[in-house]
Amino acid sequence: MPTYEYQCDACEHNFDELQSFSEPPLKKCPKCGKAKLRRVFGTGAGVIFKGSGFYQTDYRSESYKAGAKAEQEAAKPAEKAADKSATNGTAATPAKETGGGGKGSGAKSSKSKG
Repeated sequence: MPTYEYQCDACEHNFDELQSFSEPPLKKCPKCGKAKLRRVFGTGAGVIFKGSGFYQTDYRSESYKAGAKAEQEAAKPAEKAADKSATNGTAATPAKETGGGGKGSGAKSSKSKG
């Protein structure tokens, strides 16, 4: 429910009232009792959307959407080229171990015999 600001033209009383959208505006001043009350357009509060589905990007302009789509299309060929080189076997081949410490490698043990 929004908060509306009211001002009385008779006594200059200024106050805020919490009302639903369907309620009619107040007419009578609560301070002086005269029917000189009017609704003032104040700064009010920001609208708060609660729940899922409300995102900043939901209301983008058409030119922004077109630019974003063009950017995505330009990125697709580069991704495909990277994927293709990885599947050819040139990018990811496992390296062989050099100088392992296995049985036939000839490496000396640090333990002393004796």
